[in-house]
Amino acid sequence: MPRFIWALALVLATTACASTGGVPRPRPFPAPRGDSGPPPGRQGVVGTALALRGVAYRNGGADPSGFDCSGFTQYVFGRHGLELPREVRDQYRFGRAVRRENRAAGDLLFFSTVAAGASHVGIAIGGDEFVHAPSSTGVVRVERLTSSYWSRRFVGARRITPP
Repeated sequence: MPRFIWALALVLATTACASTGGVPRPRPFPAPRGDSGPPPGRQGVVGTALALRGVAYRNGGADPSGFDCSGFTQYVFGRHGLELPREVRDQYRFGRAVRRENRAAGDLLFFSTVAAGASHVGIAIGGDEFVHAPSSTGVVRVERLTSSYWSRRFVGARRITPP
């Protein structure tokens, strides 16, 4: 029995979030004190996302004290005046579908990690890279879409147009 518990703990620690149970804050998030806000447009979304690298993973987290994957995307887009749904499966229905080969910086990228269909989300930053809040390493980080892990799990992309 202890082996089963150890194996279960390992699986939970190395999978990406399914984003359940988070309590959303009012949107859009206000700019921090002394901050005039992020730059506008798609590159602004990418810049905001990249500025959060290193923030700890927290299941249900939706602010810079800790993020899960959909809390991260919701926060980033909220800083740009766009209200995203809280859960991955709802974000997957939001915006306009984009073919994998047509994805661009600022698009939401969806993956099947812990359940069938979209269960993890990140933000494309250009080339084959994206930024997300995975639970496997515990911090917001950049990954390659073409890595064997993520390419096999890719399920779609959505374009959210910033104001």
